[in-house]
Amino acid sequence: MFTQTLTKRVLGSSLVNLLTGPYGVDRYTELVSPTWSRNDPRARVVAVRRATPRSVTLLLEPNDAFGRFRAGQHVNLSVEIDGRRRVRCYSPASAEGQRLIELTVGLHDGGLVSTHLYRHARPGMVVGLDSVGGDFTLPAIRPRRILLISGGSGITPVMSMLRTLVAEQYSGRVAFLHYARTPEEACYRDELAALPRVKVLHGYTRSPQTGDVSGHFSAEHLAQAMPKPDAVFVCGPPSLVEAVREQYPDAVSESFVPPVFAAPVGPTGGRVSFKISAVGVKDDGRSLLDQAESAGLTPQSGCRMGVCHSCTCRKTAGTVRNLITGAVSGAEAEDIQICVSTPVGDVELAL
Repeated sequence: MFTQTLTKRVLGSSLVNLLTGPYGVDRYTELVSPTWSRNDPRARVVAVRRATPRSVTLLLEPNDAFGRFRAGQHVNLSVEIDGRRRVRCYSPASAEGQRLIELTVGLHDGGLVSTHLYRHARPGMVVGLDSVGGDFTLPAIRPRRILLISGGSGITPVMSMLRTLVAEQYSGRVAFLHYARTPEEACYRDELAALPRVKVLHGYTRSPQTGDVSGHFSAEHLAQAMPKPDAVFVCGPPSLVEAVREQYPDAVSESFVPPVFAAPVGPTGGRVSFKISAVGVKDDGRSLLDQAESAGLTPQSGCRMGVCHSCTCRKTAGTVRNLITGAVSGAEAEDIQICVSTPVGDVELAL
């Protein structure tokens, strides 16, 4: 601990900053170790396991630049694929306050990042880890009867909640209802089965006869898991979330599917100006990210669907339309997500 504290003081001293200018100390320390950065949150993969045929679990050791997260929140994981940085949102499955962070990534058909991690993740690999966010969290005052429900890869934030409750020796009652396609694809099945004082039920949508509950979610499953819970937390596909909220309108919920995009309105005849690059193009109706890339620019981006916020850019003038919400904004000097924003007339970006 003393050595770590001394190292931080030395690296953060004004003398070191002067000697390493203009690039800063991070440019040099990362040559020794890619995670040695005071400003960029990064993490080293210390363990990898593939416990199911369609998931990979990474155990990450973050550097000091990474902050803390609350159980249920998500983080932006960035990884370089074919020379390009890709960003996706994932929810840690580990409990709050743990030194190591556990991410379980479900393999999605056609998913670039999930497929890359499933095939190539290895100990020693360094990834970016940033932008903690999300309101899908446990309340500070814990309810006495908690029902946790998840479907597919939606298990990870709910698992973080459960592990947090176990770690703090929560004295109330907890039930866990999880849906997977088959028993082989059910993440954390052995760990859940070994937990004391937690009622765990599994439902398997492609082999319903083998589960603790049969078929898709129903009111009968709720009664079987925990009648009259004080609080319900559900994460999974929209069909599951909607079905649970029909029974419990106050359920705290999160869905992991991409947002629905509104159809573009087409070219507006305006001009898109990229101020820093001194490049301008005529609006062709596509997202500002697509138009910037077609103009030869390489703005930072990740999910390309308005989730990870890595493409956020300063709009210095003009009006834009959000493809997800349809909202139109003409405010000057505002930050926008260029992957889901289209111009309405002339627009100027700090790119």
